[in-house]
Amino acid sequence: MSTSTILRVKGDKIVDGNGNVVLLRGAGLGGWMNQENFITGYPGREFQIREALEEVLGKQKADFYWDKFLEYFFTKDDAVFFRSLGLNCIRIAINYRHFEDDMNPRVLKEGGFKWLDRVIDLCAAEGIYTIIDLHAAAGGQNTDWHSDNPTHVASFWVHKDFQDRAIWLWEKLAAHYKGNPWIAGYNILNEPTDPTHTRLQLWYDRCIAAIHAIDSDHIIYLDGNTFASDFSHFDGKLSERWPNCVYAVHDYSLYGFPKSKEVYTGSPEQKARVRRTYEKKVEWMKERGLPIWNGEWGPVYARKQYDGPEWEKTNESRYQLLNDQLQVYDEEQISWSIWLYKDIGFQGMVHVGLETPYMKLFERFHQKKYTLAVDSWGASFAGIQHIYSALENFIIDAVPNEADRRLYPYPIWQFSDRVAKISRNIMLAEFLIKEWAEHFRGMDEEQLDKLAASFKFEHCGKRDGLNQVLKEHHGVNTS
Repeated sequence: MSTSTILRVKGDKIVDGNGNVVLLRGAGLGGWMNQENFITGYPGREFQIREALEEVLGKQKADFYWDKFLEYFFTKDDAVFFRSLGLNCIRIAINYRHFEDDMNPRVLKEGGFKWLDRVIDLCAAEGIYTIIDLHAAAGGQNTDWHSDNPTHVASFWVHKDFQDRAIWLWEKLAAHYKGNPWIAGYNILNEPTDPTHTRLQLWYDRCIAAIHAIDSDHIIYLDGNTFASDFSHFDGKLSERWPNCVYAVHDYSLYGFPKSKEVYTGSPEQKARVRRTYEKKVEWMKERGLPIWNGEWGPVYARKQYDGPEWEKTNESRYQLLNDQLQVYDEEQISWSIWLYKDIGFQGMVHVGLETPYMKLFERFHQKKYTLAVDSWGASFAGIQHIYSALENFIIDAVPNEADRRLYPYPIWQFSDRVAKISRNIMLAEFLIKEWAEHFRGMDEEQLDKLAASFKFEHCGKRDGLNQVLKEHHGVNTS
């Protein structure tokens, strides 16, 4: 393991102990300590599938499966491959449920550190920094599935106790990782959606102060409100109000998703729009001389089994978009973390092989999920649009005033998005959870081990087009 010093903020840059500028370039480790439906192939939310699997297998065997999943999902082989691309930072998404239980709050589960320490140490051994990202906080800090929120209401912002519990967790994390030079910092709340636009700032005040009382050295990364898109309500001289902090945007481009109305070809007009989108997101930070981190970004990709003969052409377009976004980030000299490292084939740098036991077992179920557009992220709902259009028209007739249909988190959630998320991604998904869990019925530990082992690096394919573009743009010294 090479040596490192704790990174800090200096002006609008991240620097090492000698004052040298450090660019953090890497990916998010999602779907591991915070599972997401499109990443690992289940319907609904993580806590729901864990409950359903325990009903089918019993607690002992369910715990065995999840432990093996956590063990195999990221190993030394993953860290070695990641570093071979020249990348130097992994953003680790965590779920609060690994560290405390809703029925036993503020009682620390030490098992959470077992897994988090393991990956942090594996990365450090390869010269890779890590950023700890609270992706799912108690009560749900946002209105979406990736905060393990069963509803479309972010209860974190209406119950102070949820906010207090998140601060308690960060105090435990800060105490545990204080002094660790391979941790590039703490991303204290992923994609908040505070409808008041004031409680987020007040919570940041409290959480930053609590962390700094224990660990004043590590950088804190702050997402804007409304899914890391809106800093406009933040006030004060923030370099003094929140010292040693970096400001995060999530620069997803519509061109990289199925609902884009045009194919990305890299035309001058399209490139200009890619840059304008980025500039709009970071304008607030630039005006104030604040450091910028692109905490999430990246297209999704077509798959042969779902998207037909044009799938490779679609992906070439997405790689072009990827390259053009990176050209902007190179010119801006910002740190970034692409979403994401590993999944079952939709967005990851590596993906579980189609011939593995896991993918064979769920082949028909995943096709069903795709056809029904049960997952929110990047779904194509062309085959079922007529069904949901009828529901949308019904609501429009009942609520003809368009302004009344613009409910927060508008504009990130458009009217049609809200209808889809509540009816499909929440309600319909819940009806599929038991069907997913039944695939495990009757399995013994040997079978469960083989199933979890599908996620090992040795059983994964690599998205070479994506990885080659990242390798060309990492901008990181690999010596």
